[in-house]
Amino acid sequence: MTARRSAAASGSRRGVRRGLAAAALVLGGLASAALLRPADPAASAEVAVVGRGTVEDTVTALGKIQPRAYVDVGAQVSGQLTRLHVTVGQMVREGDLLAEIDPALQQAKVEAGRAERARLTALLAEQRARADFAEAQLARQAALRRSGSGRGEAYDQARMEARIAAAQVEATQAQIRQTDSTLQADEAQLGYTRIYAPMSGTLISVDARQGQTINSAYEAPVLMRIADLSAMTVWTQVSEADVTRLRDGMPLYFTTLGHPGRRWTARLHEILPAPPKPPASGNGGSSATGGGGSANSVVLYTALFEIANDRGELRPDMTAQVFFVAAAAKDTVTVPVAALTPADEVAGRHNVSLIGSGGAIETREVRVGVRDRFNAQILEGLTEGERIVVGWKTDDGRPPKIGFRL
Repeated sequence: MTARRSAAASGSRRGVRRGLAAAALVLGGLASAALLRPADPAASAEVAVVGRGTVEDTVTALGKIQPRAYVDVGAQVSGQLTRLHVTVGQMVREGDLLAEIDPALQQAKVEAGRAERARLTALLAEQRARADFAEAQLARQAALRRSGSGRGEAYDQARMEARIAAAQVEATQAQIRQTDSTLQADEAQLGYTRIYAPMSGTLISVDARQGQTINSAYEAPVLMRIADLSAMTVWTQVSEADVTRLRDGMPLYFTTLGHPGRRWTARLHEILPAPPKPPASGNGGSSATGGGGSANSVVLYTALFEIANDRGELRPDMTAQVFFVAAAAKDTVTVPVAALTPADEVAGRHNVSLIGSGGAIETREVRVGVRDRFNAQILEGLTEGERIVVGWKTDDGRPPKIGFRL
């Protein structure tokens, strides 16, 4: 009895072992089948849908907004600024009185010049009378000489005195002309003590104060600036790597920090032929943003364009983010640049991977038109709505970092 129980238990254990072994074989087969079965490549792809949009190939630069027409009003005479008739922001018209400088010194010079001219005029009248008397004396001596009753020495003396008198008249006339010239300059200097607006516009700065002493002995000090703010010029600094892509008349647009949602459009007016000259420094070096003499300097060229400012939204010295449009395509089929693999870049040919109708990944050649940093125009090879691969997920399921081509 004991022997039969022992045999039954042994058989039961062998059956359990056979069942476990069979289960292990089944699981191993399933695992092997899972490993041997190919993974779905579309499941690890980052997919984008071909759409429509606008693509612009632009050159980006920074610029400063300045008035198209302005003038710095300076002082041409020295003295105390006795009256200042304007304030910053005031509108002035050409010919309006802006300021007055103490005219006492210039007025004294004018009075002295007028007195000197009066003295010379009286002297000229006296010398002309002497000249007339000398001419009469010479005529009498000439008559006596012809009749044979006069002396030769008396005739020569009369002729000399006539010539001296005539020369003195000419010298005084020259002195009067010189005095008139000096008087004219002094009167002009007197006129400069009253400063008038040379143009119509807005007074955008005043650098002088009433009561201030003005010294114009070496250079004309700037008192104020008048600008016409109805039209502005944008001075744009373009790097030497991009300036060759610009051309006169090309379209552009710009934005400002103060109006982030506003876009102004214009056309390029002019590209200056040389970069700005760097300011002189004490050690003979050059600035980092000029024409550059050092290896580390950045060479920037100036591109100019004008923009109307009838509403006064643009102000002097505003910073403009300028976009020069080299090429543009609107309402066109577009794809991300990351989806393109170059095939023949000269001909604009690229390859893209797309999800076929059966879910399989296909490779197709496309022709690319305008492109920017992120998107490219598709001229042929793709239609709107197709799904393309722009990248592949990593092993942990996270999308990879896609680097856009610049």
